[in-house]
Parts: sequence; structure tokens; C-alpha cells
Amino acid sequence: MRIPIRLSRTNGSSGTNGSGIAAHANESVFFQDTIIEFGTPREVLFAVNRPLEFADRVLVESHDGWLHAEASVVAVQYHPERTVVAVRFLKDVPNWIVKS
Repeated sequence: MRIPIRLSRTNGSSGTNGSGIAAHANESVFFQDTIIEFGTPREVLFAVNRPLEFADRVLVESHDGWLHAEASVVAVQYHPERTVVAVRFLKDVPNWIVKS
């Protein structure tokens, strides 16, 4: 598949950020560029060199903008220099594989 993406961490819920400061829903912070190695209509698999944990929320975006979807980490496999991650889209993303 090999689709380049931009990956951002998201804060998918309102509340406080631990310091008593209100956190805004759906804020995102750039994480890294990576490549989708495998995908289904609901999940994608990629490698990162920064830590992600089970249930973390991320924003998956293609560089040209056709893919823009929030997802949740459903599987993590650790290796010495990178982490392989599977995420599941939180909402349906119609025809994203066809557009790639």
C-alpha cells in the first residue's frame, strides 16, 4: 500500500489536562510523518519512532488532504528502533482505499 501520512496526537475528549486547565476537544499536536503499510476499510498499520500506547487517539492525514480521520490505537508491537501500530478509524471513512 505505502501511503505517506501525517500523524498527530489528538485529545478526543473535553476535561482537564491534569493541571486543572480545561482541554479542548479534538486538539491535535503533530507527531510525525510515516507510511501506511497495510490498510482495510476500518484499520491501518504503520510504524512510528515515537511512543504510542493502546487506546491513544491519533489524527491520520494524507499529505494531499483526501484522508483526514481520527483513529484509536488498537494494537502495538515494540521493536528496538520503532513501534508498529494498528489503528481503527473512529468513524466510517468511505472509499479511502480507492482514493489512494
